Amino acid sequence: MKKSRFPLLMTILVFGYAFLYGPILSLIIYSFNESRLVTVWGGWSTKWYGELLQNQAILDAAGLSLKIAALSATFAMILGTLAALALVRFKRFKGRNVLGVMVAAPLVMPEVILGLSLLLLFVAMDDLLGWPSGRGQTTIILAHMTFAMAYVAVVVRSRIAHLDQSLEEAAMDLGAKPIKVFFTITLPIIAPALMAGWLLAFTLSLDDLVVASFVSGPGATTLPMVVYSSVRLGVSPQINALATLIVVLVGIAVAVAGYVMYRQEKIRQTEMHPDSK
Repeated sequence: MKKSRFPLLMTILVFGYAFLYGPILSLIIYSFNESRLVTVWGGWSTKWYGELLQNQAILDAAGLSLKIAALSATFAMILGTLAALALVRFKRFKGRNVLGVMVAAPLVMPEVILGLSLLLLFVAMDDLLGWPSGRGQTTIILAHMTFAMAYVAVVVRSRIAHLDQSLEEAAMDLGAKPIKVFFTITLPIIAPALMAGWLLAFTLSLDDLVVASFVSGPGATTLPMVVYSSVRLGVSPQINALATLIVVLVGIAVAVAGYVMYRQEKIRQTEMHPDSK
């Protein structure tokens, strides 16, 4: 029975991956299209990559998006880690349930509601405090940091919950202070979770369109906003070239991460089984 189901499952799997990666493959192919019309093949050419590198609007938007993503991911990692520590290590304190709800709320809240609420908040803060003045890079960073820290908290919280506290207790029994225990014992152990949370927050910020559209101003246009505006007027081959470059960069990053994980796993197995060399 199981063997008879295997071809059907493989067929479903192949069609599923073809449905997912087929459009990406066609996008990469048409990025080398000579014709300005993306639906009409005009021969092989790389001219759209050259025009993309000369498109200052896209380059500026890409630089701004990378800067915002890096800053918001860093702040989200710090705040999300602190929230995870509070929820895991401090079992009972006043407002713990409220903190848990606040951390989980951005995970299920629609982006439209989140963007609108942050817009109203920034306008009220500008009227009362004079900061942030207007809407731009600062408001986008604050908005992305707000919802990204929830994802970081979930990732780090799971790692801290399964951490063997006997290592920290042994260090404190030997005279180490809690702050030193955190930086010498806890932090290195949860470092992979921190990196995973940072990368997740970076990706969410770089990909966000809805929230950034609410909280951005005329002087701050992110890459997704530029791409969306261009697509509304008709898909340009430059967008295909841009998407191809992003796919290539992501593929290289995944390959490097996979190789590093493979090397670490191999080193760990060698340390556990030194006679297997």
